[in-house]
Amino acid sequence: MSIASLLLDLAKRLLAPRVDVPLLIGLLMLLAAGLLILYSAAGGVPLVVSQGARVGAGLAAMWLISRVPPLQLRIWTPWLYAASLTLLLVVPVFGTGRSGRHWLDLGFFFLQPAELLKLTVPMMVAAYLHRETRAPGWTALLVCAVFVGIPTALIAIQPDLGTALLVAASGVFVIFLAGIAWWRVALLGTLALLIAPFGWFGLREYQRARLITFLDPEADRLGTGWNIIQSKIAVGSGGLFGKGWGEGTQSRLDFLPEHTTDFIVAVFAEEFGLIGILLLLALCLLIAARTLWIAAEARDVFARLVAGALGLTFLVYVVVNVGMVSGLLPVVGVPMPLLSYGGTSAVTLLAGFGIVMSVHSHRKLLK
Repeated sequence: MSIASLLLDLAKRLLAPRVDVPLLIGLLMLLAAGLLILYSAAGGVPLVVSQGARVGAGLAAMWLISRVPPLQLRIWTPWLYAASLTLLLVVPVFGTGRSGRHWLDLGFFFLQPAELLKLTVPMMVAAYLHRETRAPGWTALLVCAVFVGIPTALIAIQPDLGTALLVAASGVFVIFLAGIAWWRVALLGTLALLIAPFGWFGLREYQRARLITFLDPEADRLGTGWNIIQSKIAVGSGGLFGKGWGEGTQSRLDFLPEHTTDFIVAVFAEEFGLIGILLLLALCLLIAARTLWIAAEARDVFARLVAGALGLTFLVYVVVNVGMVSGLLPVVGVPMPLLSYGGTSAVTLLAGFGIVMSVHSHRKLLK
C-alpha cells in the first residue's frame, strides 16, 4: 500500500462520524446555556472567553476519545488509573488552593487531579469486573473497594469531601451495574448506615458547620448560613418566568457568593425562573437518559459498565448541585456540570462523554 493510500485511509478514519448526534446536541445546548448564564453572572466577557477555551479543549478531547475503541481504552485503563493516582499523590506536596491543596499549577493551566479520578476510577473497576461471568462476590468487591477507596481517601484529606463522594459514587455505580446481588446491597447499605454516625468525628470543623447550617441556616444568618440563604432568595425571587437575562440582582450586587461556580444555578433560577430551571433539568435528564441508552446497547461488558456509570454520575452531579443550591442538601462544593465555571471539570466531563461516544460508534464492532 502506498503512502498516499495510507494517508487517505487515515484521513477517512479521522473524519468518519464518531459521535451520537442526540447526545451531542444535548451537550452543546447545555454548554451554550452555561456560557450564557456565565456572561450574566460574571458581568463581562473575560470569564466567558476563558471558559469557552476550556470548553473547546473539552470538545476536542471528546472528539479524539470517541475515535478510540473501547477495547483499546480498557487496555490503557491500568496506566491511566496509575497516572491519575500518581498526580493525586503529588498534590499534598506541590498543590495549591484557597481552602486546601486541590490543584497543580502547570503555568498555563490549573489541573485538579481529583477530577481525573472521576473517569479513571469507574474505568478501573469496570476493567477488573469485565471478565466476571457472575455477579461480583466478596473477593471481587474487596478488590474494587481498594480501587475506589484509595483515591477517595486521598481526595477527602485534601480536603475535598464533595469530590471524594462523587469519585466513590462513580466506582459504586460500576459495581451496581455489574449485577451485585441485592442481599449484598442490603447488607452493605445497613453496615454503611451503622458506621455513618461515627463519620462525624472524622469531619473537619467547617464540614461540621455545613451540616449544622443545613439543618438550621437561620442560626447564623450572616456567617455560615449566608450562602444558602442568599441562594434561596435568588431562586425564590425568580418566580415563574424569571427577571430576565442579565437582570438578576443577587449576583450583580454580590449578595450571592460563588455565583459563577457552585451557585450558578441560583443565578439561572433568578433570571429564567421556574420554567427555565425545569427546562434545564429536563435537558440534563435527557443527556443522562441518552447515555444510559447507549450503555444498554453496548455489547461489551467494560463499555456497558463505564458508559452506565458515567451517565449515573452525571445525574448525581446535577441532583447534588441543585439540592445544595435549593437547601435540600448540605453545601458540599459540587459544581453544576458543564454550567459552572471550571477548567478541569469541564474537560474531564466532556472527555467522559467522549468515552460514551466511543461506546456508541463501536458498538457493532465489539465482541
